[in-house]
Amino acid sequence: MAIIGTGKYRYELIENWARLPAGQTFGNVSAVATDSADRVYVFQRKDPPVLVFEREGAYLGGWGIGAFANPHGIHIAKDVVYLTDRDDSVCLTYTLDGKPLQVLGTRGQHSDTGCERPGELVPRSAGPFNYPTEMVPSPSGDLYVTDGYRNARVHRFTAAGRLIASWGQPGKTEPNQFHLPHSLIAGDDGNIYVCDRENNRIQVFAPDGQYLTMWTDMRRPLDISMDRDGLFCISEGGVSGLSPRISLMDKRGQVVARWDSLSAHGSWVDAHGDIYLALGTRERVDKYVLQN
Repeated sequence: MAIIGTGKYRYELIENWARLPAGQTFGNVSAVATDSADRVYVFQRKDPPVLVFEREGAYLGGWGIGAFANPHGIHIAKDVVYLTDRDDSVCLTYTLDGKPLQVLGTRGQHSDTGCERPGELVPRSAGPFNYPTEMVPSPSGDLYVTDGYRNARVHRFTAAGRLIASWGQPGKTEPNQFHLPHSLIAGDDGNIYVCDRENNRIQVFAPDGQYLTMWTDMRRPLDISMDRDGLFCISEGGVSGLSPRISLMDKRGQVVARWDSLSAHGSWVDAHGDIYLALGTRERVDKYVLQN
């Protein structure tokens, strides 16, 4: 049994946690999230794109066949599923059993940023969307989207899908500059925490987009989620020979716990404090089980 972490943040690592039926395999596993009943939703780049598992890893089913060009981000709040289809430049909401509720954007229509190679620093930022990465709700009900692979923006919408504002410019150093905003979360204070992946930092904004601060002790932050106590779980991809890792951080950006890990394109901390890793091209889901 592999135990990692320290103090109250000690975990048992369970590799290949999610169990598919005989004869089935995962595709590229992009993201993961849980609902109020502790069911686990895995977003993969293969049909069916959404796979559902019990808390112990047993397979329950899947949905969304044919509905996504390139699955990217998943977030679940109040049992609504928030999904991003990167290559089709749309953000979508679904019920837990796969019924569509809302679409932001128009499939296949991309805003004009002058970017042709996803992931490069874009020539200019633009409106929604050009390869968005994640959509999340805030305590106010507004929706926030990181628009990252061919844009450099965060967009804010009403719950009904009306664009309120956008912020961000391409760049590598200054506040409000982004190079691939890859994930975000709205804190219980309403502030917006953005994984500015290729700039190796997390930028923090007020709900209206006003810049507040940044956390720079990061290694390509890939995904950010939040536990029931407001503690952030961040999966980092590693950079410049430094290993990938998991960081647990408080609202001030102080590290509570941190350890080396596999690079998780998507990650999630559930209501029990357990951490799920969507391991991308490794085509599997691992789980860190909190030891109480």
